[in-house]
Amino acid sequence: MKEFSNGGLLFEGNETELANILKDSPTKYMWRIPARVARQDEICTVHTATHFEWVRDLSDKSPKELREMTEWFDTGRKSLYVGSLTYYAALISAGGAIETCKNVVEGRVKNAIAVIRPPGHHAEPSESMGFCIFNNVPIAASVCMQDYPDLCRKILILDWDVHHGNGIQNMFYENPNVLYISLHVYQNGLFYPGQSDNEAVPDGGPDKRGAGMGIGKNVNIAWHDQGMGDGEYMAAFQKLVMPIAHEFNPDLVIISAGFDAAAGDDLGGCYVTPACYSHMTHMLMSLANGKVAVCLEGGYNLRAISRSALAVAKTLMGEPPERMVIPPLNEKAARDIQHVKEYQAPYWECMRPGVIPIKDLQHRNAPRLHDVMRAYQKGILSKKHNMISMPIMRKMLSKSFADQVLVTPKIQFAKKIILIVHDSYVPFHDELAAFTDRSRPEIVAQADSLDNSVEAHNAFMGDDLMPYIDWAIENGFGVVDVNIPQHITSPKDEEAFIPRPQEPTKEQQSKELLCYLWDNYLQLNDSASLTLMGVGDAYLGIKQLLISRDIKSRVPGVLSFVSGSLRPVRSETDPYLSSWYKASSLIFVSSDHSCWNDEENARKVRKNRFGAVEKSEVTGLGNMLKRYEGKAAKW
Repeated sequence: MKEFSNGGLLFEGNETELANILKDSPTKYMWRIPARVARQDEICTVHTATHFEWVRDLSDKSPKELREMTEWFDTGRKSLYVGSLTYYAALISAGGAIETCKNVVEGRVKNAIAVIRPPGHHAEPSESMGFCIFNNVPIAASVCMQDYPDLCRKILILDWDVHHGNGIQNMFYENPNVLYISLHVYQNGLFYPGQSDNEAVPDGGPDKRGAGMGIGKNVNIAWHDQGMGDGEYMAAFQKLVMPIAHEFNPDLVIISAGFDAAAGDDLGGCYVTPACYSHMTHMLMSLANGKVAVCLEGGYNLRAISRSALAVAKTLMGEPPERMVIPPLNEKAARDIQHVKEYQAPYWECMRPGVIPIKDLQHRNAPRLHDVMRAYQKGILSKKHNMISMPIMRKMLSKSFADQVLVTPKIQFAKKIILIVHDSYVPFHDELAAFTDRSRPEIVAQADSLDNSVEAHNAFMGDDLMPYIDWAIENGFGVVDVNIPQHITSPKDEEAFIPRPQEPTKEQQSKELLCYLWDNYLQLNDSASLTLMGVGDAYLGIKQLLISRDIKSRVPGVLSFVSGSLRPVRSETDPYLSSWYKASSLIFVSSDHSCWNDEENARKVRKNRFGAVEKSEVTGLGNMLKRYEGKAAKW
C-alpha cells in the first residue's frame, strides 16, 4: 500500500479536499473496498467441509503443536506454514477476494485489485499447500457465478504466477464456464508444484486441457525453464492468451497475480518487468467490458512485488501502459508456445491456423516434403545424366535414406570424381535471404491470407546446385551427389515441426556416411582423383572425412560454401593436414557470418586450419552458389 501511496494512487488529504476531488474527478484516486471474513458456505463452494474444519481447528492448537505441524509441512510438496491466526487470516483473504470481485461485477467499480495474504492458487479442494490455505480466486469466482447468474456466466482466470496454480486448475477442470489460463515454469514437471502423489491428478503440463464438459477450458502455457522475460510473456499473450480469451468472451476477468516471475525475484528466476505487467493488464482490460479484478498471489521479493503491483494498479486506473522494447523471443520458448497451440487447436478456432494434424497425415502415409524433393531431384538427374542410386547398408529403414547417394553411370571407372555433399536443401538466391539470419530454405510459399492454407501452385522450389552438377559432367567428372537430410523421417514422429539438428548430430551423420562411401566404393578406384565439394552444414562431413581417412594424395582440392558453422581441419596424427588444407581449398563464407564481425575473428579464420577462406560478397548459400559459379569452375 505504501507503493500505491507513493505512486499517487491513494488520497491522503483532509475531508474538505476529498469532497471537491470527488465532485471534479471521482476516478483520480483508488477507492477502498472493505474486506470481510468469508463465510463457511462461500469457502465450501470449492473446498470440502472437512478441509474447512481442519483449517478452523488450527486456532485451537497449542504453539508447540503448530511448530511441530509446520516443521512437518515444510518438507516435500506440502510446503506450508501454520499459526494460531492462520484461520482468521485465510478467511479475511478469501473475503477480500470475494468483495473485490463482487464490486466489479455489480459495477460499483470498473476494476479493482485485492492486496491480500495468504495467497491461494495452490490450495486443493481438500488440502492446503504451497503457502496457500483457502483458494481465494476460485472461491470469489464461484460466489459471483452463484450470486449473479445473469451478469457473470463465464469467467476467465488468468494466472501469471511463476508456479502453476494446481488448485485453481483442479477446481474447474470439468467446468465449461471457467477458462483457466496459466503461464508458469514447468521444467518437464520438476518445478514446483510438480506432480501430485496421485498420478490421476493432472499437473501443469501443456497437454492438460480439461476434462468432460470442461475440455479445452484449461490452458497451461508451460515454460521449459526459468529465465523467461518480457519477450516470452508478450508473445504468449499475443499468440495464445488474447486470441483464446476473445473467442471465449468472458463476463469477468480475474487475474491470479503472483509476482514471482518479476525481474528481481531470485526464486522465480524470470525477468518480467513492470512495463510488461502493465501491458498484459491493459490487454486483459479489452475483455468483459473492462471488468477486471486482480487478486494478489505469490512473490518473494517485496520490492519486485511492489513495483509490479503499482504498474498493474496504474493501468487499472486508466494510465496507458509504460513504453517498452520487447526483447527477442527465446527459441525454446517459441516451441513451448507452439506446443500449447497444437494441444488447444481442437478446441479453439483461433488456434487452428498453422497447426498440422501429424497423426492424420501419418495414417494417410503422407511423406515429408524433403523426401519428396529428393525423389524429384533423382528424377531430374536420372533424366539429364542417367544418374542412379548407390546402395547404402543401414541399421534402420527410412524414406530419407532412399536415393540419398546418387552417382553417374560407371563411376567405378571414372578418372576424376567430384563428391558433392549438401544439406537436404539448397537455398534460393533471392533478396529475401536478407530478412533472416539463417540460409533461406528452397521451399517458399505464399499462404492464403484468409486461412493460412497453401496451394501447390503458390509454392516454389529452388535448386542452385544443379548447374555445378551439369558443369562437372560436361567436363568429364564422375559425380557422387550426397544428400544429408535435416531429419531422418520415422513413422514414430510425434510432431509436425522438427527443429534443425544440433551440429554434433549433423556432423556425426555426415562423417559416418562419407567414411562408408570411401571405405566401400571410392577407395577401390585408386586411379581416380577425388575433388570434394561441401554446401551448408553438410560440409562438416568433409572435415571429418579428411581427419578420419588419409586421402590427401587423392584429393586435388576442396570447395565449400558455408553460411553456418565454420570449423578448422586439424589432425592429432597428421601434422601436415592443416597446411595441405589451406593450400588445396577454397572456402566461401557468407558475408553476414559472425566470423567477419571483428578483425580478430577474421584473422583467426584465415589461419591454415580453416582453409583458404574467402569472404563472400553476398549472403546465404543460394546467393553464393549463383554468384561464384564461374570462379568455382576456374578454380
